[in-house]
Amino acid sequence: MAILSRPGCDLYYETAGAGPAIVFAHGAGGNHLSWWQQVPIFAEAYRCVAFDHRGWGRSVAQEDGSGAAAFVDDLVALLDELEIEQAALVAQSMGGWTCLGAALQHPERVSALVMGGTVGGLTTDKIPPITGAARSRLRDEGLAKLAYHPNLRERDPALAFLFDEIMALNPPVAANLTDVLAELAPDPGAVAALKMPLLWVVGGNDPIVPPAVLRAAQAHVPGSAFFEVPDTGHSVYFERPVQFNMQLNSFLVESGWGSSVF
Repeated sequence: MAILSRPGCDLYYETAGAGPAIVFAHGAGGNHLSWWQQVPIFAEAYRCVAFDHRGWGRSVAQEDGSGAAAFVDDLVALLDELEIEQAALVAQSMGGWTCLGAALQHPERVSALVMGGTVGGLTTDKIPPITGAARSRLRDEGLAKLAYHPNLRERDPALAFLFDEIMALNPPVAANLTDVLAELAPDPGAVAALKMPLLWVVGGNDPIVPPAVLRAAQAHVPGSAFFEVPDTGHSVYFERPVQFNMQLNSFLVESGWGSSVF
């Protein structure tokens, strides 16, 4: 059990494997366990790090008001603690704020960036009209109902059950989380100027961050890549791990960051 003491939080993390580093940052419906279909695969060629955001999973946070505003500093502190000079960052949903923020504030520490089901708060003249309806639906129906495609319960009931069980290990998500994250929106110009390899991943039926949102984000960042998985909801990495892992593997290899695990 590995703990990094941070102001207002004991940050929980796990590591596996050796080689170039990959850090996995979960979404609001997950925690470090969410990456169980990625870590064992990529640990064959990479040093994999999975952690719990403060207030999620085993990362016990004090009520000091820092919350999501400390996500980026927590990630950078974790890199320092593990003596990782540079890492590929793989984000899911809420984790996009963490990883995109780190890429903007410390680009020299980020070798490659993967944004799954997230634009990390990026707002442009193309994105706001697309996201409004999705945000309203999230508030009306709740994260638990929208975290993955409804057909997952029929296609793979055990996998859907496991997602629910992992999510249930977290404390209740704050009702104002989306509002807090909205206040942390990055500068669009700075995002467009990012130089590290960047991949946007989305499920074709994602109700929270629809494909059109990530298409707009891709168009905003010259040279970035886009990967859409049909008949899949908000959690591609969990719902379609084979497709996600194959794409992540190819992206990292093509980015020159590591060796193929397949």
